[in-house]
Amino acid sequence: MPETDAKVASQAGMLANRLSKRYRHLRKWARRIGTDAFRLYDRDIPEIPLLLDIYGASVAGSLYQRPYEKAEEEEAVWLAAMIASASAALSIPEQNFHVRLRKRQRGLEQYEKASEGGESFEVKEGGLRFLVNLSDYLDTGLFLDHRATRSLVGRESAGKRVLNLFCYTGAFSVHAAAGNAAEVDSVDLSNTYLDWAAANLGLNGFSCVRTDPRAFGSPARLEGRYRLVRADALRFLEEAVASGRTWDLIVLDPPTFSNSKKMEGTLDVRRDFRGLISSCLRLLAPGGRLWFSTNARGFKLDETDFPSARVADMKAATVDEDFIGRTNRSCYTFTV
Repeated sequence: MPETDAKVASQAGMLANRLSKRYRHLRKWARRIGTDAFRLYDRDIPEIPLLLDIYGASVAGSLYQRPYEKAEEEEAVWLAAMIASASAALSIPEQNFHVRLRKRQRGLEQYEKASEGGESFEVKEGGLRFLVNLSDYLDTGLFLDHRATRSLVGRESAGKRVLNLFCYTGAFSVHAAAGNAAEVDSVDLSNTYLDWAAANLGLNGFSCVRTDPRAFGSPARLEGRYRLVRADALRFLEEAVASGRTWDLIVLDPPTFSNSKKMEGTLDVRRDFRGLISSCLRLLAPGGRLWFSTNARGFKLDETDFPSARVADMKAATVDEDFIGRTNRSCYTFTV
């Protein structure tokens, strides 16, 4: 049965009230920490199943799939009413809202274009600059829930050789470079995201070079200080272990699941995390540290599986104000 105009209007009013209060609070907090990109709303009101993130003067959002059938036309009318209400509450034009249906991403979906013609623009984070695109891809280019973790990695990077696996658009790499890392190697299978990582590094004054993954199997010194490597991270790990390469700091933030045709086999972090972590630990120089995180729901880690490392649960230390009570992410450090 279609929702009544009165019900939609009531929900629009509730949303506007919630957004106004939360925006006033988070805008002050965001200004203090030097960011203009943050999580604003995530199903705070159960009957309004939206996710809304602020990116500068724009909003990226998702409408969660409902547990019941709803006519497409009715949903469109409802969503338009919610966007209009949010626009008025935040004083952000409706044309700056980018809201799509949120569903589970699998395999190649995260790398596919969702539309064409959107423009990338800059947002700030801790004195650094990052390009985001709110319309063309399923992901915006900057995972906001990793903000605090990126900052901690940056602070630890001074003078260290850093390896960023599954690097996506290179945000961890930018923080490491800004933290005066001796070297930063960024590995991803997607040329799209490696190009994006290069742009982010360049935006912050760091020039990078593309490096053939086979070069890491040679004892010769690698060219450049900031290197981008197109490779299957699983294969890269195997070959790096075999070559005896080491790093002082490794970031491992794999997708929950991937079946990319460019990979050998599939990746399921719940199944494969022990092997991934163990390989990374073999690549750490003495005193080195691995940062591991995952958004896999129900993830469980048994510290006794890694007797050679000191394991610390870092979730509480890496949840920023805008994600308190709003994230399933697990985060650990492993120190050898």
